[in-house]
Amino acid sequence: MKIAEEPPQAKDKKIKTPKTPAAIRSIDKIGALYAWPMGVWFSVFFLVPILIILIYSFLTKALYGGVIWQFSLKAYHDMFKLSYLKIFLRTLYISVVASVITIGIALPAGYAMAKSRHQTLMLFLVIIPFWTNSLVRIFAWMNILGNEGFINAMLLKLGIISEYAKLLYNTKAVILVSVYMYLPYALLPIFTAVDKFDFSLLEASRDLGATKMQSMFKILIPNIKSGILTALVFTFIPIFGAYTVPLLVGGKDSYMIGNIIVDQVNKTRNWPLASAFSVIITIISTLGVLLMTTSSKKEAATKKTEEGRQ
Repeated sequence: MKIAEEPPQAKDKKIKTPKTPAAIRSIDKIGALYAWPMGVWFSVFFLVPILIILIYSFLTKALYGGVIWQFSLKAYHDMFKLSYLKIFLRTLYISVVASVITIGIALPAGYAMAKSRHQTLMLFLVIIPFWTNSLVRIFAWMNILGNEGFINAMLLKLGIISEYAKLLYNTKAVILVSVYMYLPYALLPIFTAVDKFDFSLLEASRDLGATKMQSMFKILIPNIKSGILTALVFTFIPIFGAYTVPLLVGGKDSYMIGNIIVDQVNKTRNWPLASAFSVIITIISTLGVLLMTTSSKKEAATKKTEEGRQ
């Protein structure tokens, strides 16, 4: 006599026994054990260097470089000199303008990539520049913008200009090259956000009488704001602390905070002042990351609330 097999519906309806508190505690211990190596790595190679920089910023500069282990606020006091304030404002201006231009280019490009049938190819083309050293890319732009570069040679040949145009060693060159260098950092998170977007919402808004621009600004942009914020953080922070771009393609009027830090370490050997500027950049970076994380959590909570209502 064959025993009738239990139907699959009955198997699904079986009540699972809840885990005991002891079992939950053992799972938590295993999870903590796996997290320890990453925690040690994070502490040694991230938190400890930041702590050293923070301590150095409150010490006294030695005569021939290095520090004297004597508490001092002179480094933070020197930061408020007029010359340094001008450089800070210039750095802020370049970072904001370059970030806004980068986001402005990344938005339509990310939208086009998300709608394209050749996403893999386009992502491959975006990632290709990362295979080349950043210095090589900067030198390539120097050859393009230089007096004997491609642009000047073409303009002279066409008779548009009679003498070399000063395209290099100025603030505009720093902004242009910065946009090129950090465009992939903005493009990838925006593409990811747009790719997850429900495009039927745009069609619904058009059916209700909205124009294309209204649909983009009132439907698309609010729903991908986390991707835009991530792109803004990924571009603004590295541009704000950049050193090589303003050094190679900028002039005297393009001196930025990153250049101050390097010069204070290598030339002036004022380690406390260099550390103080580094602390400021670290604080700005941390605030940007916290803002990005908070925005992502709020967006996730909003989506859960909307799904619960439906």
